[in-house]
Amino acid sequence: MSQFAINLIFVGGSFALYIAIAIWARAGSTKEFYVAGGGVHPVMNGMATAADWMSAASFISMAGLIAAGGYANSTYLMGWTGGYVLLAMLLAPYLRKFGKFTVPEFIGDRFYSKNARFVAVACLIIASVTYVIGQMTGAGVAFSRFLEVESDTGLIIAGVIVFLYAVMGGMKGITYTQVAQYVVLIIAYTIPAVFISLQLTGNFLPPLGLFSDHVESGIPLLQKLDMVVRDLGFVDYTADVSNKLNMVLFTLSLMIGTAGLPHVIIRFFTVPKVSDARWSAGWALVFIALLYLTAPAVASMARLNLLTTIYPAGPTADAIEYAERPDWIKNWELTGLIKFDDKNADGRIQLYNDTAAFKATADARGWNGNELTVNNDILVLANPEIANLPGWVIGLIAAGGLAAALSTAAGLLLAISSAISHDLIKGSINPGISEKGELLAARISMAVAIVVATWLGMNPPGFAAQVVALAFGIAAASIFPALMMGIFSKRVNSKGAIAGMLAGLLSTVIYIFLFLGWFFIPGTATLANTPDNWLFGISPLSFGAIGAMINFIVAFAVSSATEAPPLHIQQLVESVRYPKGAGAATDH
Repeated sequence: MSQFAINLIFVGGSFALYIAIAIWARAGSTKEFYVAGGGVHPVMNGMATAADWMSAASFISMAGLIAAGGYANSTYLMGWTGGYVLLAMLLAPYLRKFGKFTVPEFIGDRFYSKNARFVAVACLIIASVTYVIGQMTGAGVAFSRFLEVESDTGLIIAGVIVFLYAVMGGMKGITYTQVAQYVVLIIAYTIPAVFISLQLTGNFLPPLGLFSDHVESGIPLLQKLDMVVRDLGFVDYTADVSNKLNMVLFTLSLMIGTAGLPHVIIRFFTVPKVSDARWSAGWALVFIALLYLTAPAVASMARLNLLTTIYPAGPTADAIEYAERPDWIKNWELTGLIKFDDKNADGRIQLYNDTAAFKATADARGWNGNELTVNNDILVLANPEIANLPGWVIGLIAAGGLAAALSTAAGLLLAISSAISHDLIKGSINPGISEKGELLAARISMAVAIVVATWLGMNPPGFAAQVVALAFGIAAASIFPALMMGIFSKRVNSKGAIAGMLAGLLSTVIYIFLFLGWFFIPGTATLANTPDNWLFGISPLSFGAIGAMINFIVAFAVSSATEAPPLHIQQLVESVRYPKGAGAATDH
């Protein structure tokens, strides 16, 4: 059986399962569409939350980033994991106690203002749309290789699949679909990792294999990897980070951005009781840990496998001839995500760090520039092929990568749909809309969001994890501070909350767009990406933490200069801070 047929069986089978679940769990009311009826078991909700949270960035791109940058890119791992702990401890149980459907609804009621709710909707949509671009990009990468179609065609297929099960099932259908997707993605991620860990280290547990000896050389795996990358002009894989300020700010931005993600927060409204929200958070952390403890090993082994494939006799010896390149390179070249340019016309593949510091060494070896461009997003998906694993493993990881992308995309699209139908239409434009009308508006909103997300996924501003990092920065600067102040401060009023959210959002978006060259200002596209132009050397990807600080400062300053919140709001804040019992702090 051909590899394409195997891929089709795994991917098609998983899609059929998702659609069947959506038909079985079709939402019949707004409560089922928004919060799955509020009766999801904590263990199941924990599994669905893990799938919702572990996006294409976690499955596809995070290991690729760590593989490319080594220790320096471990910030993604630390920030996302730490952020989930922050969410579980500081936000989830309190928001569940409040008992509302959406994040904007909480902000609108807590800050007693339709304007605050409207600003929260804007922040949520901007963050979620930015985030969903990364998911659709990841889905396009997976489709383009494993179904042998163009990346844009893959995006359209992904959009159709999400449309079929998300629009029909709402949160109820998405929840049970995400449980299935978690099972698919975790099996798909760990089985290839076990095979590769056994091949390279003899240890079947990848996290332990990372710190074991390399079978072929007899030296520790990470030491072997350091030697290989150093001989090719790259910084040591385990090298420390020079700009510690950016590392701290970026990690913090990912942490508080994670805690402010609306599509994850809304999952804690689907359980019956406040205590169930805590248990859901705990179970989700267990399920997340299975992948996150494996990711560093997958990244390191993928990098070593890639380089030893190109230089089988070592980095100082000749590289393989392009005509004799392995099939996996040929397969991925068809997608355009691997490109070869024979700059010295020797017919061999030179892969190295083409910098001024390494130029003398490169010239001595007869190299005239790096000739192989490898997209970071492909490393996890290509790993089984690089390691010559069985065809069914390749098919499995194809299904897993798509499950990761589609599960989070569905959650994000639901958050966008809920914000438009429940917070914008029902909350402001047409408060008297019927439940049937609201449900229809929610489904139409989601359908439109899927179309927009698919179109944006065809023209992403970066690779999956980079785009997702920008979304986390926006959530960190706008939503997280408002939630924290709404729960833990009785003094912050509506004027302060609105001013803070706008200040945090605008400062972050302007900084990101300006310094990444996304504004159509002459000269910015060529100058923006250099650290010399960054404010105090702060990377655009790290600015979410600064935006959050601006949000807090502006909110407290404006609140201090204006009237205190009404007494009943202060009492509401007091009641939310003691999340005991099953009831909500306010009436629905």
